[in-house]
Amino acid sequence: MTRPCSSSPIFRRSRRSPRAWIWLTCVRCFAISILMPPGEGTRRAALRWLDLLRVADIPRARSVFTHHPDYADLTPVQYADGLEWLRRTGIVDRGGRPVVNFSTHELSDRATASRIARLKWSETADAVRQATGAAGEAALVGLLAQGGATRIVHVAAFSDTYGYDIAAVSPQGAAVHLEVKATTDPTRLVIHLTRHEYKVLCKDPDWLLAAVLTDGRGQAVNVVTVDTDWLRCAAPMDRDQHGTWESTRYAVPAHALTAGLVRGDGSPVVPAVTLPFLPLWGLATRPAALSV
Repeated sequence: MTRPCSSSPIFRRSRRSPRAWIWLTCVRCFAISILMPPGEGTRRAALRWLDLLRVADIPRARSVFTHHPDYADLTPVQYADGLEWLRRTGIVDRGGRPVVNFSTHELSDRATASRIARLKWSETADAVRQATGAAGEAALVGLLAQGGATRIVHVAAFSDTYGYDIAAVSPQGAAVHLEVKATTDPTRLVIHLTRHEYKVLCKDPDWLLAAVLTDGRGQAVNVVTVDTDWLRCAAPMDRDQHGTWESTRYAVPAHALTAGLVRGDGSPVVPAVTLPFLPLWGLATRPAALSV
C-alpha cells in the first residue's frame, strides 16, 4: 500500500497535534452540552436555585440545599450542575442573581412543585399567569415595532375571538397573526393551546405561535417560534363524536423550535438580530440564515 508523502499538502492538512485534537474535542463536547436540554434532576435543581436566589445569595442557597431535609432528594452534584447550567445559559448573572422572575405557579410536575411550594388553584395564581401573558404580549408588540413591522394591532387587548393575540405586517409586506405564549420558566417550554386557537392555526396560513421568556420587569429575554406543523401533528385526537377536547398541553421539544419569529416559508417576520436570544429550551445558536 502506498503511503502519502509527509511533504504533500493533503498529508500536512490532515495531521493534527495531540493538543489540537484535545482542543477540538473539548469544543465539540461543549457545543453538545449547550445544545442538550438539562436532565430531569438538573432541571429540578435549576428551578430550586431560581426560587431561592430571589431572596438569598448562592452560598446561603447552597447551604439550604445541603442541610435542609426537604431538598435531600437531589444530590450536591445535581445542584452544582443546575447552577452551572443557569450560569452557562445566562439565566443567572455573574452576581448570582436570576435574570428571570420565575413563577412557581408555572410548575407542571408534582415532584418539583412539592419541593418549592404547596400550590392549589387560586385567584392569585391565575392573576400571575395572566400578568405573565400580558407582559409577553406587550413586550412582543414593542419588539415588532423596533424590528420595522407595521400595522401592529394587539387584538387580544379587546377580544379573544381571533384565535391569536397580535396582527402585524412584516417589513417585506407579509401578514402575520401571532399567538403569544409567555413563560418565566427557562428550563423547558410547556404551553397550552385552546381548541379555538388550534382551529385557527389549521385554517390561517399566517398564524404563528411565538414563545416568549420574560424577566422580572416584564421584558422579553428570549423569543422563539414553535413549528405549526408540529403543533398540528402533536394535537390530541377526538375519539368520541359526543365529546371533543377544549384545551391541550404541549411539552415542546427543541426540534420544533426556531430562534426568532419565522414564517412557515422560512422568512423572518422581523430581523432576528432585533429579537433577544438565549441558548435555552434545546436551542444553542441562531440559525445562520436568521442571524442577520
